[in-house]
Amino acid sequence: MPWRIDSAAPLDTGLRERITARITAYDRSWSRFRADSLVAMIAQTPGSYLLPAEAAPLLAWYAELYAATAGRLSPLARAGTRAVSFADALAWDGERLDTVRPLTLDTAAAGKGQLVDLVAELLDAAGVSAWVIDASGDLRLRGVAGFRVALEHPGDATQAVGVAELGDRALAASATVRRDGQAHIVDAVTGLPRAEVLASWAVAGDAMTADGAATALVLGVDEGLLTRRGVAHARLYADGRLERSSDFPGELFG
Repeated sequence: MPWRIDSAAPLDTGLRERITARITAYDRSWSRFRADSLVAMIAQTPGSYLLPAEAAPLLAWYAELYAATAGRLSPLARAGTRAVSFADALAWDGERLDTVRPLTLDTAAAGKGQLVDLVAELLDAAGVSAWVIDASGDLRLRGVAGFRVALEHPGDATQAVGVAELGDRALAASATVRRDGQAHIVDAVTGLPRAEVLASWAVAGDAMTADGAATALVLGVDEGLLTRRGVAHARLYADGRLERSSDFPGELFG
């Protein structure tokens, strides 16, 4: 995952090392692509696992998203198969996860955003007053005025369908199909990709919220959750329609 951090002043070596260590530790816990990660162990052997501290807010947010999408957004979703329910597959007490079968946890829908927030905490704690974190689709800003972001068409990187002006907020984007033509978001109820929405953009106070909301907007989500979480949003539909919430901080072209 390409990362870029821009700040008003150069980051000192110690802060850069702390940021690198935080990203590495998160990857070691949550990456599905590392044979030595915690989620790789959970995928191989059922049992009882002590999860890192960031699991509590992350899994709580997933539980909200699961309910607000009628089970369509789930970290247990797999292409081609219907996901098992949370209750049938795992028990979670806020610290320890107990599983009854090998279980693949895919937290990509909100995990990258959470990692952005964890890096943001390090920047704030170090007294960095102005910064931009760009985590390839997830952005979070602090102290940067007039920062405008183009909303890229998922099928054409040279075309923007609108712009957003963030202020001290986060933006996450989600698309149903990757540029290689492969399905990117799977409906956990059916195991099939969704086709109605091509792309979505969510703006929120933190990147974890924006990241999860962007995926939920593709799958269909209870608007009440977005209101409670302070999420502004825009969507591009497969038929070319564009829509935005009344509080979306920007404009759409069309």
